[in-house]
Amino acid sequence: MYYLAALLLLAALPVVIILFIVYQKDKNKEPMALLIKLFLSGFLACGLTLFISRILRLFLPFMDGPVASKSFVGVLLYAFIGVALVEEFSKWIMTFVSAYQAKEFDELYDGIVYAIFVSLGFAFLENILYVLNSSSINTALSRAISAVPSHACDAVFMGYYLSMAKNYALRGDHEKERKNIAFSILVPAILHGTYDFCLMSGLKILSYVFIVFVIFLYGTSIQKLKAMSKGNKKIKFENKFCKVCGKLVTSEICPKCGTKQG
Repeated sequence: MYYLAALLLLAALPVVIILFIVYQKDKNKEPMALLIKLFLSGFLACGLTLFISRILRLFLPFMDGPVASKSFVGVLLYAFIGVALVEEFSKWIMTFVSAYQAKEFDELYDGIVYAIFVSLGFAFLENILYVLNSSSINTALSRAISAVPSHACDAVFMGYYLSMAKNYALRGDHEKERKNIAFSILVPAILHGTYDFCLMSGLKILSYVFIVFVIFLYGTSIQKLKAMSKGNKKIKFENKFCKVCGKLVTSEICPKCGTKQG
């Protein structure tokens, strides 16, 4: 009984710690109801991942069989598409549907908060299942310092690009909005895929690459998180009239005369 409680605590603790840090860095706190909704959406992302994976197994040969039986290319495709892209897309769609159009999404840091809450909802459920299945303290500890933080790091980049997309959307630049939306899926998927491929490949040299990559990932994610929190600003522009020509504007620059609005 006590052993099971210790396993569950180790599975949940890294999630709670990271969420607390991210929440504390938010100067203008998001509604708790929205954050709970996003966290629980991470559970739905787990279900969506399983569903998509099952469908892909019907059409993609590299999805079937244990990793050890796959070729080098098979492992590469499985890591980047079968695992990383599917998982990150599932987390992205939950973040996008739950928060992108929300009226509360009005600051640059908000996108990171939303993406991390969804991602760690996903990681929480995944971690519980892994730890209970293995019944191993070592598994719980290794995932606490690697798998859970890596999910959060991927979410930092997802949230960053979603914030950029929202910012451009409110400025009326929909081409840059679409570009950043694409980045908000692809960049986390590439980071996630690199992490998984290094672990799955079985190549000794990639185990060293993995260590360097994790240090780089954690370092850049923490740096970006701090920078976005410190430099946080509103991304919503209220409708107003140009001080020169009187044209209704919704951004910093008047679309008619080009005057910068003060």
